[in-house]
Amino acid sequence: MREFVSSALRDLGYRTREANGAAAVEVLAAHPEVELLLTDVVMPDMNGRQLSEKATEMRPDLRVLFMTGYTRNAIVHNGVLDSDARLLTKPFTLSHLASKVREALSG
Repeated sequence: MREFVSSALRDLGYRTREANGAAAVEVLAAHPEVELLLTDVVMPDMNGRQLSEKATEMRPDLRVLFMTGYTRNAIVHNGVLDSDARLLTKPFTLSHLASKVREALSG
């Protein structure tokens, strides 16, 4: 999924960096030009909320967009994400991905 999304974003004209969990924190530290963290909610070593908390602690200006196969209702009501979190639900189209990324970057 990460490779597909990264490739799709490059096709849309964005520059991307790929990393998993804790490695993403290192990538963000090494690349201050990164403006958006796009992370899955459920990951093996660190969930998306934990990653976003570490990332925004280090980079308060960083925008975050979460991806998930679960519904917003399930994610928010089970305490996984806050209700105001930006969320892209899978499956999604290229145009929906583009729209959500633009929305996240514009604030």
